[in-house]
Amino acid sequence: MSMDMTTVGDTGLLDTLQHEVAVFARRAEQTRLGGVGQVRNSMDRAAYLLLNRLDKEGPMGVKALAASMGIDSSTVTRQVAPLVDTGLVKRTSHPEDGRAVVLQLSPRGQARLDEVRSSRRQLMAELTHDWAPEEREAFCTLLTRFNGALSARQAAHGGPVAESQPTS
Repeated sequence: MSMDMTTVGDTGLLDTLQHEVAVFARRAEQTRLGGVGQVRNSMDRAAYLLLNRLDKEGPMGVKALAASMGIDSSTVTRQVAPLVDTGLVKRTSHPEDGRAVVLQLSPRGQARLDEVRSSRRQLMAELTHDWAPEEREAFCTLLTRFNGALSARQAAHGGPVAESQPTS
């Protein structure tokens, strides 16, 4: 389904959209949308997404975690190592196959994730304090749809499929 959107829609609107997405990406990376207070900017995106996935889906092996996040196993292994070293993630033996390793959110990791989520939730509340509830809901719906379209495009072009589930 390839179509030249510049002939179908308003090029000015599409130019504004691509610019605003670029500005959002830069600002999100600069702040990491990290939250407020002492927790602000204290957890990088990769760590947050890994901890969040383990919390939502439970203990799993490296391959399963990589597949669920749309990244390769070597990336997960590299990103999980500091989380294990700092005690946020535990490596345990698989209950059915003792040779296999299972990654699990530790109690310390759960507490840290809860703290970061709370801080980020507070930031989202501050940024949208003057929005109507319907506006917040519409923004979430459209952003989720946009992320889904990006994931589908990436998958169609042979790339890994990025995470598309809400992450709290």
